[in-house]
Amino acid sequence: MSTFLALRCHQDAGRVQARLEALPVRAAASLAPGEVALAVAWSGINYKDALAATGAGRIMRRFPLTAGIDVAGIVEASNDPRFSPGDAAVVVGCGLGEEHDGGFAERAYVQGDWIVRVPAPLSLRDAMAIGTAGFTAALAIERMEHNGLRSDLGPVAVTGATGGVGSFAVAMLAARGYRVSAITGKPDAGPYLTALGAHDVLAAGDMPPTSRPLESARWAGAVDNVGGDVLAWLCASTLPLGNVASVGLAASHALQTTVMPFILRGVNLLGIHSTWCPADRRTVAWARLAIDVSSAMIEAIAQRSVDLRDLAGAFDGYTARRVTGRTLVRVSGLLR
Repeated sequence: MSTFLALRCHQDAGRVQARLEALPVRAAASLAPGEVALAVAWSGINYKDALAATGAGRIMRRFPLTAGIDVAGIVEASNDPRFSPGDAAVVVGCGLGEEHDGGFAERAYVQGDWIVRVPAPLSLRDAMAIGTAGFTAALAIERMEHNGLRSDLGPVAVTGATGGVGSFAVAMLAARGYRVSAITGKPDAGPYLTALGAHDVLAAGDMPPTSRPLESARWAGAVDNVGGDVLAWLCASTLPLGNVASVGLAASHALQTTVMPFILRGVNLLGIHSTWCPADRRTVAWARLAIDVSSAMIEAIAQRSVDLRDLAGAFDGYTARRVTGRTLVRVSGLLR
């Protein structure tokens, strides 16, 4: 029987262990209604993937499970009339690597409702360079602009700016004419963030926890990857009618704040959830990404790649928060 390689996570004696395994390729006739089989070309590493594969975070809902929340590949077989063999497809989130077998594999079996056709001029590699990170950044910017954010209203802060979401948020906002203040805990990240378009780079340590209901107003908007005290400070220091998009919790899931920014300044705190984004919004977001994300932007942010066979050793840099930008996972060429 033909097989394919997958990075499978097992829970043994309470510990998560990830290892490559050979799994059987399913016959096209075995696909459930609406199911699509992809020959995987690329995936990408997200912070959530590192937490899942190392057991540093409780991400996976069952074991064993194939890791990887992003996947891009070619439709090999389809039981969904919307997709045919040869279609270029991308799936981000949708429970991959959490509830369903994910993208760190030579084959992926996904629901047609999760798929977006890769829009021109993006390649499969481009789609995974963007991945959940760029998709989330695009959703955050769209929500803020829908709520009235404009480039002439003031600067926009991006916290956790060297991560995947932060990097794309900085670059996409700057390309749209915003004055971006990149906030980072990496002291040597200035040249990288400036090259992405940041107007200024602020040290995370210079952002003190706020103890006041309101701080001096300075931000027209913010994209926050950190949570906790930083998110509270952003809310307290945002200009009237400004927008703060909460996309992550790298520092803390807690939020100690007051209602003052919301009722005295009309600040909007926007929750961004990319995992189960409706299909129509996914398609719109990817169409926008195909326009907004340049080749130069992709090459600046996705500077590294790793083969599927070597993937298990690539997660420590993420859990230690040493990684800047995006890491691609090369899968094509391993098919057999």
